[in-house]
Amino acid sequence: VLYHLREKWDRPKPATPSSATGGSFKRRIKQSVTGQLRSGYNGLMSLYARWNFRPGKYDLYHEPNFFPLPSKIPVVLTVHDLSVVTHPEWHPADRVKFYEKHFFPKLGQVAHFLTVSEAVRVLSIAPQRVSRTYNGIREHLRPMPREEVVPVLARLGLPPQYLLHVGTVEPRKNLPMLMKAYCALPDDVRARCPLVLAGKWGWRVEEAIAFFETTARHQNVLQLGYVADDDLAALYNGARALVFPTFYEGFGMPTIEMMACGGAVLASTAGAVAETVGGQAHLIDPRDEAGWRDALLRVCTDNDWWARLRTGAEDVAKRYTWDRCAEETLAAYHRALGREQPRPAETEAPARRAA
Repeated sequence: VLYHLREKWDRPKPATPSSATGGSFKRRIKQSVTGQLRSGYNGLMSLYARWNFRPGKYDLYHEPNFFPLPSKIPVVLTVHDLSVVTHPEWHPADRVKFYEKHFFPKLGQVAHFLTVSEAVRVLSIAPQRVSRTYNGIREHLRPMPREEVVPVLARLGLPPQYLLHVGTVEPRKNLPMLMKAYCALPDDVRARCPLVLAGKWGWRVEEAIAFFETTARHQNVLQLGYVADDDLAALYNGARALVFPTFYEGFGMPTIEMMACGGAVLASTAGAVAETVGGQAHLIDPRDEAGWRDALLRVCTDNDWWARLRTGAEDVAKRYTWDRCAEETLAAYHRALGREQPRPAETEAPARRAA
């Protein structure tokens, strides 16, 4: 309950195209009031933690959302990604300041850290205080028969074939480059296979919105916005390929979700993405616009290559289960408490292969 309340308050609010490029007086007032309420809420949570997180009542406290509350018992902290640390220019200034005030000063009180990939380990933390616990894939993300997919696509206003990007539009997702590469495709390819952006506008998206409004939306790029979780499996299943040119990820969930649905993936060479896709995806440097254009064209027109990218995708995704994550997390709890337990046997990633 505590986690879900904090997650509700701390989750960044996505912006619409108009709100992302400018602010009204009403919106600034709303942000100010929300900030004051959040501050008061966090104060109450800290008081609760000081009273309850103590020996004799609990063994340890696991904070899965970056910012640990005061605690007199061992703290386990999950770090999902460190883009605010490594690339503060991708984030709003107030978020960067919040991390400087509430994240870094509390690292010393953490007994053990959990990261969702090896690539997240960039802090100067002793290796024995860090455990990698990969995320899991939800069971409803699976290959679906076409007759189940088509009605969902029709309701969402999507054609039978499209390229798909999933995720909030923000600087590290590298959407301006992707849209430019897509718009360079031949007219007939774009006509039969639009680029669908599933996810809301986020922050610092002025460049992405400007290119979308002036060019991309007229070249068959569709901004779908938020997609309900119940529709996500059908959205993946209906796509010709997932295209994911991100600069940085802590894990890269959309790539593995697409593979769980048996789909083809074009992804960037970003560390965590290359680590988790197990050599299955076709990887392109996120700054190589020509390389992305060529890969988009090939996946739309070369059926043999497209089929090869799909073959074995489900096997890669099967490595990532919440049962496995729970086992590794429990082992980390024991380490944090000084009760060393055997770590679950590692599952080898599939050998990398040429795409």
